[in-house]
Amino acid sequence: MKDVLVELITIGDEILIGQIVDTNSAWMATVLNQEGFRIKQITSVSDDTGHILEAVDLAFNRADVVLVTGGLGPTKDDITKQTLCTYFNTELVYDTSVLENIQALFKDRPVVLNELTLNQAYIPKSATIIQNKRGTAPVTWFDKDGKVLVSMPGVPSEMQWVMSHEVLPRLKAHFKTPALMHRTVLVHGYPESGLAMTLTDWENNLPSWIKLAYLPSPGLVKLRLTGSLDEQEALAASLEHELVSLRAILGKAILAEADIPVEAVVGQALKKRGLTLSTAESCTGGRIAHLLTSIPGSSAYFTGSVVAYDNRIKVEALGVDPASLETEGAVSQTVVEQMAAGIRQRFGTDLSLAVSGIAGPDGGSPEKPVGTVWICACSSTEILSRRYQFGQHRGRTVDMAALSAMALLLEVINHTNQS
Repeated sequence: MKDVLVELITIGDEILIGQIVDTNSAWMATVLNQEGFRIKQITSVSDDTGHILEAVDLAFNRADVVLVTGGLGPTKDDITKQTLCTYFNTELVYDTSVLENIQALFKDRPVVLNELTLNQAYIPKSATIIQNKRGTAPVTWFDKDGKVLVSMPGVPSEMQWVMSHEVLPRLKAHFKTPALMHRTVLVHGYPESGLAMTLTDWENNLPSWIKLAYLPSPGLVKLRLTGSLDEQEALAASLEHELVSLRAILGKAILAEADIPVEAVVGQALKKRGLTLSTAESCTGGRIAHLLTSIPGSSAYFTGSVVAYDNRIKVEALGVDPASLETEGAVSQTVVEQMAAGIRQRFGTDLSLAVSGIAGPDGGSPEKPVGTVWICACSSTEILSRRYQFGQHRGRTVDMAALSAMALLLEVINHTNQS
């Protein structure tokens, strides 16, 4: 079955100058993809007739469906309707059904409709009208040589309503799409190039209907498998077959098989086992606690944290031995393990996590250069600590230390019996 290709065009100078962010395209791409439509391109253009005409023409050369947002307001800088009339060789006509829709929107408001608002009832004569139940700008559907263009308002709430209730159902009825599925795997402990080398043979043997993408971020690589086949069950089975092989290759390096943040993975694992967690942080300055508590419902498993930036706090709040600090230093296996044990005992949690390091740019030495971080995760039966080297960039070190800490914690969680 042939892919149905979609191009998204957003219109507005405010997007091009960075005054607003184009959230419409991200939202539309997500919902279209879930229904089997493949996004070919996303284009942003200015409020300029020539620019819009060129973008539409190029889009029709690339895609089966062109979805346009923006430029439908009542003011002079909103020129989408007039420009589409030029492109489709038609004219604006007054539509009483659009007028009635506008009047219905304002019937309970103590306002007199002005001329500009009433002029929203002018629509391209050759278009099919879709009423906008959330705003005054009508949605227009154009057919062209078996292809479709739909013009929608740029206001996100209006666009989302009309896409969900009108445009998407009509597109699904108009086009038959193949099954399209994504599977995301979160991998920790590999740089992107190293992961690609590890997966070379597996990747080269993927079937033609499955594509692989590498999406790297500090300390983490997302693998996204995208498959497209006529039959959904066959596609699901094919993707699972490849994931079985991938699991065998990467083993514990796989943190999760879902497109969710690692802190959500940690939360799910703790909830599943009925475990509680506390953290003691030095160089990360509360970053781990922030990430953990950004997940709704985290109070079910996260009790609290101590940011022990100064050695005095490590001693007074966490019970770290001053002699260990003197002989081995704050950034050491002994101290980070004492931090983890101290916070777990004081907060009475099942598990604890501790981090101590040198984020930089100062404070390094030949034995412990900037970027050195010790991390410890512990339970009542296990203490797991490791040294990491994250490099010279302070912000990157903090981010990677937080991520690596949660990855280490997952190892301990997975060793803990489910309650």
